[in-house]
Amino acid sequence: MIVNALELDFFRNYLHLEAEFDPRVNLIYGENAQGKTNLLEAVAYLSSARSHRARFDREMILMGVDEGFVKGQVFSHGRDYTLEARLARGRGRQLWSNGVRLKNAGELSGILTTVLFCPEDLYLIREGGAARRRFLDSAICQLRPRYAQALGEYNRLYEHKTRILRDWPENPSLLDILEDFDLRMAQTGALIIHYRAHFIRRLREQAPAIHRDFSGGREELDLEYQTVSTIDDPLRPPKELLPLLLRHQETHRQAELDARQCLSGPHKDDLAVTLSGVSAKTYGSQGQTRTAALSLKLAQREIFFQETGEWPVLLLDDVLSELDARRQSFVLNRIQGGQIFITCCEEEKLEGLEGGKTFHIQNGSLI
Repeated sequence: MIVNALELDFFRNYLHLEAEFDPRVNLIYGENAQGKTNLLEAVAYLSSARSHRARFDREMILMGVDEGFVKGQVFSHGRDYTLEARLARGRGRQLWSNGVRLKNAGELSGILTTVLFCPEDLYLIREGGAARRRFLDSAICQLRPRYAQALGEYNRLYEHKTRILRDWPENPSLLDILEDFDLRMAQTGALIIHYRAHFIRRLREQAPAIHRDFSGGREELDLEYQTVSTIDDPLRPPKELLPLLLRHQETHRQAELDARQCLSGPHKDDLAVTLSGVSAKTYGSQGQTRTAALSLKLAQREIFFQETGEWPVLLLDDVLSELDARRQSFVLNRIQGGQIFITCCEEEKLEGLEGGKTFHIQNGSLI
């Protein structure tokens, strides 16, 4: 998969940008806060209509402007695609592929896949469960359109149920519709758990070998999917998971009413990482947890290749500068093949990678 060209209008700090990229390596350098990360964010957005750092699309529109635009020329599966995202304040985004408007973000799945690695991901293991859920969601949404649709629906239902639980003491009639929201959340939640479980199974097939190489055979990495307690086998079909989710909801009903919070469902899932049988989050050193995070990201890249037959576009956002020489070397040796975007502050960071193009970004412009 290759992003041949990118066009931006009023996206983050870019008034306008047009750039053509190399199918191998693209080095993007410049001082901090000039727009390097914004460019990578735009590329990643075209793969899933999700941002790794913006909760709402309006956050990506240039201040003082009502609309923004991202357009990419992509070569994927032997075909050329023109992918467009039109962002606007006060109304929903519009997504287009080859001039045809898409119904939802799920229809982007499989056209362009990207793996984004930024400095925050080095803390993926040590952060709370929300960071690891974002990692899973970002990956699965690019491969499974049904998952992307279910996740969007679940998030909408979760927000509605949260408002019901928050406001019911002042408006008890809201409880009349709570059961309907519980059922719909359990139905979509069963799909989410099913897809997460199968993706984590794939991670368990790839990540341990990568981590073993990374650590020189000194550590064994393992992963465990932690979801609602009534589910003993999350790999079951969704129709078998549904009654187990409903049972969990029932046992937590009073606690939810008392806490006025949604306590039951896959929005509380986690991915537990162990190193040689010990919790990496609790006992791992900074070096160990960074290595484990790198192993997960590289495993994601391998899974995408197995799934699509093409390497995903790899986006390394100033991550090399955060790694010691040994980890830098390991990453660079593992990412041969496919298109790569690397941001950094010094042009010399291109050492170790052959060929490609270099871009200097200054104040939202190509220099």
